[in-house]
Amino acid sequence: MTDWLEILNYGFMVRAIIMGLLVAISAALVGTSLVLRKNSMIGDGLSHVAFGAFAIATVLQVAPLEFALPIVVATSVLILRMGQKKRIQNDATIAILSASALALGTFVISITKGVNTDISNYLFGSILAISGKDLLVGGLLLAMVVVLYGLSYHRIFALTFDETFARSTGVKVQIYDVIFAVICSIIIVLGMRLLGALLISSLIVFPTVTAMQICKNYNKVVLFAVVLAILNFTIGIYLSFYLKTPTGASIVLVSLVTLVILSLVGHRK
Repeated sequence: MTDWLEILNYGFMVRAIIMGLLVAISAALVGTSLVLRKNSMIGDGLSHVAFGAFAIATVLQVAPLEFALPIVVATSVLILRMGQKKRIQNDATIAILSASALALGTFVISITKGVNTDISNYLFGSILAISGKDLLVGGLLLAMVVVLYGLSYHRIFALTFDETFARSTGVKVQIYDVIFAVICSIIIVLGMRLLGALLISSLIVFPTVTAMQICKNYNKVVLFAVVLAILNFTIGIYLSFYLKTPTGASIVLVSLVTLVILSLVGHRK
């Protein structure tokens, strides 16, 4: 038992666990709606946009979080609105923005002299990157995310299944699309510090898809997805600590194993 508690003796690990659990829970909450709306890859696209914004912020020597968040929110709203207008399909919009932002971030850093930054920390995450200030700001923002989601739960539910019906019942679709975009953006930007741009979308997709193998009711899927997110993150970060493996990769592989096991269980029912 003592060996399992050893991880709590390190301040950076405690900060990573607290921040990671908050991000995992928040991501699982929005994941169900995103997957059902066929926007599950929005996390991948937004994380690459955030990477580009972080890179530019580093070059300009401004606060990365404050600089990146408005850009990611605006991009999220753009993706959701473009999908509704059908001028460009959502997957194409996400692919274009994702590749462009990733290329811009790499390009800006490569041509700027005197910039001392580790791109791999943005791409793959780093538990050492979570400072006390990050935890305070991130904790407050993620608490706001949970509150916003709770207050908007029934309207988000309506938008998930039938936007036209939701609009006919008086739901202000555009306002709640913006709220949902803000929630997704906060989760992505904060989650990148831990898992990185290439892996953060797994926190959104894996718990929901896994929960759907067992549960058929929307509310049960959301609840079970949160439980799975906590379980996957906890096991993953412990494996990362004791096996000295990358945090993000460990969490994703644990999530994959959980998905495979519960998929087999679900098919046998």
